[in-house]
Amino acid sequence: MIFKRKLYDKMLEWKQRNGSTALLIKGARRVGKSTLVEEFAKHEYKSYILIDFSTKNKKIMQLFDDLSSLDYFFMNLQQETGITLYNRESAIVFDEVQNFPPARQAIKHLVKDGRYDYIETGSLISIRKNVQNIIIPSEEEKLVLHPLDFEEFLWATGNEAGFKFLRMFYEKRLPLGPAHRKTMRDLRLYMLVGGMPQSVNEYLSKNNLQEVDRIKRDIIDLYDGDFMKIDPTGRASMIFKNIPSQLTGNASRYLVETAINRKRTDDIAVLINEMKESMAVDLAFHATDPRVGLGMNRSMDAFKMYLLDTGLFVTLAFWDKAFTENVIYNKLLSDKLEANLGYVYENLVAQMLRVSDNELYYYTFPTETEKHNYEVDFLLSRGNKLVPLEVKSSGYKTHKSLDEFCKKFSSRIGERILLYTKDYYKDGETVCMPVYFTPFL
Repeated sequence: MIFKRKLYDKMLEWKQRNGSTALLIKGARRVGKSTLVEEFAKHEYKSYILIDFSTKNKKIMQLFDDLSSLDYFFMNLQQETGITLYNRESAIVFDEVQNFPPARQAIKHLVKDGRYDYIETGSLISIRKNVQNIIIPSEEEKLVLHPLDFEEFLWATGNEAGFKFLRMFYEKRLPLGPAHRKTMRDLRLYMLVGGMPQSVNEYLSKNNLQEVDRIKRDIIDLYDGDFMKIDPTGRASMIFKNIPSQLTGNASRYLVETAINRKRTDDIAVLINEMKESMAVDLAFHATDPRVGLGMNRSMDAFKMYLLDTGLFVTLAFWDKAFTENVIYNKLLSDKLEANLGYVYENLVAQMLRVSDNELYYYTFPTETEKHNYEVDFLLSRGNKLVPLEVKSSGYKTHKSLDEFCKKFSSRIGERILLYTKDYYKDGETVCMPVYFTPFL
């Protein structure tokens, strides 16, 4: 199935003002980059040529050996593909461009020529490794494609208006009332299926969460294989596989030494950065001095790690089973699983914030007895104030960490928000919001 994606409109904006840049759609593997780009080329141009560099077509790849005559290049490209190109009405797509760096380097000359538009797709886990000996073109405009967000998921299930309805209630700061229960059920379904296009397609086709789980396991194995490529020692793989257990451990940071069973971790920074650039994981950094300008006060040594997709997170959390049985999915869907699901909702909030282009920061500080820590799960910078967020998987309105944080940094605080599973509610100065309001923050 072809899903409606918000990035399509941003691609249209690029096309309408284009002429001087190529467009690079980047993102993790299996988020739907190739499908989106081909649909765009099919509907927005008179003709297009798609070159899939993962197939290693030697005749086409040899054309990039000599670009001194672009007339010759385009003539042979049309001859080889059997597709006619039209001046300013055609696009050339470089799919999986990370597999053939010379094509990416050629972008500078092709864009300057001006006859056609150029769209590239690539997964950064490979792009980074394959650009050491080429000149990166400055004529690239980059857009990021994430897994389907909650609104796109609702569109896929046939609910076109539901998200607009939610935004209206958020803006008016009103409880949903009777609609809250159904909205939470839709959100939990999204958390279980996830936003990877293959997973969503499997759910819509078969309505079987066990089959969806199988697809998600294949994607996790694919990512795990990628991490083994960038780090054959297996450390990146172990760090990736340990994300759920690290979040359930209530530590104030990701404890790399416990994940890789090694005390010395001073050489791990480059590896963590490569994992982040793969876009399969998201990092939240500890803010050493929480104030506006969070990026200037972040600790590179203290971070938390999340999966790009909460559906994948749920499957990874139950990785010890051959498959995540439908009974577990059904209990999660009906909100009756006995385990504390706070870490699942925390991953969901992290995913929603990243899709909205927020960098992730958190803050911990010791309690009065210094035996435990208070923790604010996420910090947002809005105007000249901070907006602290605390995430709960239940309906409890207690928010001790949030209260103590706001007391400690009172002059820096704007709105204070508790994200939880119940309907909208105002508890003194704390705004208790249902977690499905997160995308509007």
